[in-house]
Amino acid sequence: MDYVIEMLNIRKEFPGIVANDNINLQVEKGEIHALLGENGAGKSTLMNVLFGLYQPEKGEIRVRGEKANITDPNVANDLGIGMVHQHFMLVDTFTVTENIVLGSEPKKMGQVNLKKAEQEVQELSERYGLNVDPRAKIRDISVGMQQRVEILKTLYRGAEILIFDEPTAVLTPQEIKELIEIMKSLVSEGKSIILITHKLKEIMEVCDRCTVIRKGQGIGTVDVKETNPTELASLMVGREVSFSTEKTPATPKETYLSIRDLRVKDVRGVEMVKGLNLDVRAGEIVGIAGVDGNGQSELIEAIAGLRKTESGDIKLHDKVITNLSPRKVTQSGISHIPQDRHKFGLVLDFPIGENMVLQTYYDKPFSKNGVMSFKNIYQKANELIEEYDVRTPDAYTKARALSGGNQQKAIIGREVDRSPDLIIAAQPTRGLDVGAIEFIHKRLIEERDKGRAVLLLSFELEEIMNLSDRIAVMFDGQIVSEVKPEETNEQDLGLLMAGNTTAKAGGE
Repeated sequence: MDYVIEMLNIRKEFPGIVANDNINLQVEKGEIHALLGENGAGKSTLMNVLFGLYQPEKGEIRVRGEKANITDPNVANDLGIGMVHQHFMLVDTFTVTENIVLGSEPKKMGQVNLKKAEQEVQELSERYGLNVDPRAKIRDISVGMQQRVEILKTLYRGAEILIFDEPTAVLTPQEIKELIEIMKSLVSEGKSIILITHKLKEIMEVCDRCTVIRKGQGIGTVDVKETNPTELASLMVGREVSFSTEKTPATPKETYLSIRDLRVKDVRGVEMVKGLNLDVRAGEIVGIAGVDGNGQSELIEAIAGLRKTESGDIKLHDKVITNLSPRKVTQSGISHIPQDRHKFGLVLDFPIGENMVLQTYYDKPFSKNGVMSFKNIYQKANELIEEYDVRTPDAYTKARALSGGNQQKAIIGREVDRSPDLIIAAQPTRGLDVGAIEFIHKRLIEERDKGRAVLLLSFELEEIMNLSDRIAVMFDGQIVSEVKPEETNEQDLGLLMAGNTTAKAGGE
């Protein structure tokens, strides 16, 4: 068998942890090969070794049968290996073309030949059906389009083997569909793709073979046609995983959160929330369903105190909290699991232990007379790390060194532990594996059963249908419909999300 990539007995260590323990990976030409594993299993580390960002302690890499010493990403590029990172490496103020050619600019008479570059980008974009505007500024295009720019960056440098690191974690369902078509188009052109993911549905839909990693060790490679999501999940986690969320019917009580005639503008000054009304009661999970960009983010930020409102009222227990500072909102009894964990959830260069008390460090027992008690802080952090299965060498490890899923579990532990009246959970399982999703869903239902109110924002319809007791459909800045999950289906919900308010709640 001819392999385009062979990684043989790769071992990669970091202080206190073996990230890759003698792992083997063999990728055939023209296939989409999934790399599946829990958060922190070592998938991204293995691919960073292949791309030259890390050097392994042991093992051998072969590219097209030849032994390769990949000392840095430039060597990887020269070998035809490109990587589309989970967190995009783009300059916001540059155009699409400027980002793509950065470091490999075509020159004419010693000057950058931007016209030629734009033409080349346009041709590549058309060839692979990427539909990217070469002259658009990165800050003005959607997340899905930014990802296409990352793909074009690798193609521009002649990549034949593309590594996609969790490519669908930040995409809408429509963008995911389009990305899958792009991947199929790339493979039909003779490219080979390694897809780092823990979304089993995507593996079943698009991949040929799948290599499973668990806790840094290779579990084996399976042919996707000969397996199923249940088998893949148990290979990944090491136990059986439940895909359906078990819960008793909700028993909602008094209204905790009440929003009336709310209007909120985005950073550009465009009104995104347009006279919205919504109630969330104690003991229920209200899910907000909607296509990204219909005002959901602005609504959540307004409730959390991260964005000023133009008009309208937000009340918690009949007390107005409109336009309070984030700390005052927190102190009034609201916890916020933000959809952007890096921007609003963590201080990445702080130890994970100190991130666990970001909302409470100024209170007893963590602080007394303005002096912080690090003994109490780290004692609490270690309790939460154990309870929420946050996989980290220790509580002193910087937050940025943890995998995305473990960062998310740390935030959820911190926010739920404060016993708030209202939990705002925005994309709570984004980038998490099935085992972690199961755990977090259980925690949110436990909080509901303790009488908390939960407001859930998710772009995963399956999550909205599984978790919510009531679904509020948001379109063009307003709640256009309210339905119960047992009385609707994903198809009708999709129609409502597109503004078709005549769609039946229950479907035919």
